[in-house]
Amino acid sequence: MYNILKHLHSGFRYIVFILLILALIQALTRLFGKKPYTETNRKINLFALISAHTQLLIGIILYFVSPMVQFNNMGAAMKDAVLRYWTVEHWVMMVFAIILITVGHSKSKKAIDAINKHRAIAMYYGLAIIVILAAIYQSGRPIIGQV
Repeated sequence: MYNILKHLHSGFRYIVFILLILALIQALTRLFGKKPYTETNRKINLFALISAHTQLLIGIILYFVSPMVQFNNMGAAMKDAVLRYWTVEHWVMMVFAIILITVGHSKSKKAIDAINKHRAIAMYYGLAIIVILAAIYQSGRPIIGQV
């Protein structure tokens, strides 16, 4: 079960990242072009949100079935940089990124005019992408390739 979840979580990251980049590009081009907020915009933003939350759920399950996580020996995990990254730092950064995505989507829904809708998505999804890229960089793994 662990290997299936690990591959699912690893592969699903591409869908999440592509949807976030698409939502960000769309928001920025429409924001600077002063274009209306369409149903297509709403759907792409929503799909990015849903995919990020789905990835979080897969990650939570993976975290608890992982052979690396031994809750009775977290002190040892804190002394090992790789183990500490995967048991603490990775999920904290990803939860923070998902919070940014959720807040951005919520602010976009509540905004009345198109400019503020696009601005909320561009700002919060953009910050989430930066956090995700920082976590990828910190892991020492390439964006494309390793599982």
